[in-house]
Amino acid sequence: MESLLFIEDDDAIRLALRLALEDEGYQVHEAADGASGLVQFGLHHPDVVLLDLRLPDLSGFEVCKAIRSTSMVPIIMVTAQTETADMVAGLEAGADDYVTKPVVPRELSARISALLRRARLQGTGASGDAAEVHHLGPVELHREKGIVLKHGVELSLTRTEFRMLCEFADHPGAVLSRDQLLERVWGYEYLGDSRLVDAHVRRLRLKVEDVPDEPRLIVTVRGLGYRLIA
Repeated sequence: MESLLFIEDDDAIRLALRLALEDEGYQVHEAADGASGLVQFGLHHPDVVLLDLRLPDLSGFEVCKAIRSTSMVPIIMVTAQTETADMVAGLEAGADDYVTKPVVPRELSARISALLRRARLQGTGASGDAAEVHHLGPVELHREKGIVLKHGVELSLTRTEFRMLCEFADHPGAVLSRDQLLERVWGYEYLGDSRLVDAHVRRLRLKVEDVPDEPRLIVTVRGLGYRLIA
């Protein structure tokens, strides 16, 4: 049984989503604040983390960064619709996806399933040619090992960042639209804006580009999307 950790200080929201997700067959662990959430994470090693950004002690950003320092587990942020800046900051802190309140259980379940499916595919090397090594300027992408090197030094990429880099490597020189990246990297049609892709591209550039503000590897094609120059 796959397990989830839900870190949320609103008791009513936590209870409603726990019951809905348990009906879907998940084992759900709960925490009402960031500190206890990190303790629960260490105890249970969940397959997915649902993380509210507005917590009473540690912020969701701090919790996300703490988890990311030790784990590539998929993280879904739970945020209010008006917290646009917080949503972008949360994605750039390492979250893989986000849902807005009020949360629709069926939509949340679909996103969890997609992230888990993608994690399993990455773990089996089922994406592309698993034995292939891509040389992307100063960056080396080793699919089989699941690692990325830059100037010989291993980079710490999230699963989403790794999948995105694989997608670019599979289509060198081609323009990939935001909709294409949403479908191929996240594994479902995303009903929302393109900030999810843009935030992850910015985060990926911080890791693979020598000068992230002047990208030479993953470039923007205005009005169309992004392209890998390799």
